[in-house]
Amino acid sequence: MNAAQQTSLDPILTWFQRQGWTPLPFQQEAWDAYLCGESGLIQVPTGSGKTYAAVMGPIAELLAAEHKKGLHLLYVTPLRALSRDLALAIQKPIAEMGWPLQVGIRNGDTGSYERGKQLRSPPQILITTPESLSLLLANPKANELFADLHGVVLDEWHELMGSKRGTQTELCLSWLRSQRPKLRIWAISATIGNLDEAACSAVGAAHPGKQATKPRLICSNIKRSTAIRSLLPDSIDGFPWAGHLGLRRYEDLVAALEPGISTLLFTNTRNQAERWHQCLRYACPEMEGSLALHHSAIDRTEREAIEAAVKAGSLRWVVCTSSLDLGVDFQPVEKVVQIGSAKNVARLLQRAGRSAHTPGGTSQVLFMPTNALELLELSALRRGLAEGLVEERRAPNAPIDVLLQHLTSLACGPGFEADKELAVIRTAWSYRKLSDSDWQWCLNFLEHGGDCLNAYPRYRKLEREDNRCLVKEKTIARLHRMNIGTITADRSITVRFVRGVVLGHVEEAFISRLKAGDVFFFAGRQLEFIRLREMTAYVKASSKKTNMVPAWSGGQMALSDLLSQHLRTEVDRCAKALAGQAELDSPELQALEPLLERQKQISRLPLQNELLVEVCNSREGSHLYAYPFEGRFVHEGMGFLWAWRLTKKQASTITVSVNDYGFELLAPKGYPFEELFEVYSDELLSNIDLDLDLEQAINLSELCRRRFRGIAQISGLVLNGFPGKSKSGGQLQISAALLFDVFNRHEPNNRLLAQARSEVLTEQLDLPRITGALQRLKRCNLQLERTVRPSPFAFPLLAERLNNRMSNESLLQRLERLREEAERAEN
Repeated sequence: MNAAQQTSLDPILTWFQRQGWTPLPFQQEAWDAYLCGESGLIQVPTGSGKTYAAVMGPIAELLAAEHKKGLHLLYVTPLRALSRDLALAIQKPIAEMGWPLQVGIRNGDTGSYERGKQLRSPPQILITTPESLSLLLANPKANELFADLHGVVLDEWHELMGSKRGTQTELCLSWLRSQRPKLRIWAISATIGNLDEAACSAVGAAHPGKQATKPRLICSNIKRSTAIRSLLPDSIDGFPWAGHLGLRRYEDLVAALEPGISTLLFTNTRNQAERWHQCLRYACPEMEGSLALHHSAIDRTEREAIEAAVKAGSLRWVVCTSSLDLGVDFQPVEKVVQIGSAKNVARLLQRAGRSAHTPGGTSQVLFMPTNALELLELSALRRGLAEGLVEERRAPNAPIDVLLQHLTSLACGPGFEADKELAVIRTAWSYRKLSDSDWQWCLNFLEHGGDCLNAYPRYRKLEREDNRCLVKEKTIARLHRMNIGTITADRSITVRFVRGVVLGHVEEAFISRLKAGDVFFFAGRQLEFIRLREMTAYVKASSKKTNMVPAWSGGQMALSDLLSQHLRTEVDRCAKALAGQAELDSPELQALEPLLERQKQISRLPLQNELLVEVCNSREGSHLYAYPFEGRFVHEGMGFLWAWRLTKKQASTITVSVNDYGFELLAPKGYPFEELFEVYSDELLSNIDLDLDLEQAINLSELCRRRFRGIAQISGLVLNGFPGKSKSGGQLQISAALLFDVFNRHEPNNRLLAQARSEVLTEQLDLPRITGALQRLKRCNLQLERTVRPSPFAFPLLAERLNNRMSNESLLQRLERLREEAERAEN
């Protein structure tokens, strides 16, 4: 860096001195790298000053520039909720130093007047989301808007990378780089394992035939310690409780909380958050006014009010989900509670970072297990944290639906030349290997409607003019802009008080089951359903008793691959400890000793090179329990695979139940699981014809049909419609299903059909992990145990199955009855 560049940092250093701060080495390194024209990735722990590391270099350059008008820095964040905090953080030095710079926010909450003003007179710094950035590219004035752009910051890149929103961002950046060849891009991350790939996906690939410049990686030696304490039960018997039955131990949690300590209580699902919030409300009436609920289905206005109250210190306890995982700066928060296993090392680190959100602080985490076996997971998490490893994220491989949406956006805006745009698209990391045939298929699909839809004008979107591809039909362009995005959750119903206040949204499937007078919990309130009108559910407050809580799709989380490895190591340690060859060296393992002893008595504890399989009989039928410890999604595929392969040997009806530790196969009485397993175990663990067997076992066609609905929405085949005329979820499903059938019948090589199948196999069923798991298990020693009753490891699988069955008994009553029966049989 030359002297002039160093001098340009003087205003930044002056402001730091006024704050009583000294720039950290990684911040100085990031500023120098930016001013030298480099791009790269900054990875430091949460709360260490990443934002100022990323933005102060661009601000220094901007202050030194003669021409300050126009948009110079684009700041992309994955969450709207972060925009406000980021703007305040960036505006603070600007306001205090009187710098002639403006900071703007542009997302789905920005009003039409402000959006128009930003186009007429852009701020120098604009904070936006991937969807809003894509929408800006769909504006005919996009070239003019980005003419002065020098830098892009990608916040929380670990959250975007690995998702279609990240791919959408990559495509937008490829276009921006084509317009501004010297554009510098800096990604910010706190928790990601594959740093080199993450940096490459942010910065992009080189143009074909050109030498790639390696991205700069900036890390720090700042270590944030995490102090974890588990709420251990007074005693653990041989039968672990399961799921939300952890609510039975709410008194232990209440006793561990302090009214004066600002605390975030994280759950893994919105349903779980609603239940725990109600539980704490009833258990601690004195906290009324100091206790709140925060998740993404609650209305934005209320969420913002809660966030402001936490910062101000007026709210002490907040039950929340991943909605507060990311960058919102809550310095008053002193403690984090994790209810249930985080299932992922990176997620726990991210949530732990919400407390002591300052450089060098120690995060305080209180762990509340909802299942006794989750203590095993926490012990595994402790070791994972000690080793400093976090999960890797992989970018999707050239999703065609996102590419179709991006090309349509460009055609609605400045347009593109097909031959030149292919080279630009290939600079997006996920599309660097995009084939010529896939590219030509996309152009044909957008220009002519493909092989099947060319008779329908609404699918012929692109027109050629002077070799440029454009969308000339105003209705098509307007509809496209209103449907930009890659988030395709089920259709939502707005929940509104009869008097008009909006509470949030729930899924259409939940509301469709309600009748007038039904009462349910939502947004921390007890509500009575009045009527449904135009996608709005009208409700009123109620005091009627109920335990009904909305359930949202996609709520279940599975163990990450990294945590699964640590979990198998923990089980191996337990087996050796009970054999006198090791020690139960963590508080969680010591608390689990009675359960582990019972497991050893009834069955066995598997070593790391063993696969434990248990068979037993009950009044329900014949049971087979297998424990690969590979995570819920892998077990789901493996369970159905085994059921299919077994029924090919001896026909029967087999029910599959799964959790993160293993799976259960339940067949009618007398089914010879033991004999079949002893003879055909090699075939059960074989990778031969794996794709074909999975396709037969789980009705792959139906899963592809469901996945195709989201792909059809992203690609623009199925649209929600205009405001006030939105399609219901059922209408969207029917439209997508018709297209799926048409393509299957008349265009079986349709790229979107192939994408649906690929996503089901690689994402939903996690085929690569299933393949790896079968290879690992093939090398293991098989341990087949016949038990007189379900073991402690099997009991959560029983609970999983019983929880999905209709009964007059509560789940707790059924489990207690089963436990009593098992204890009588044992005695």
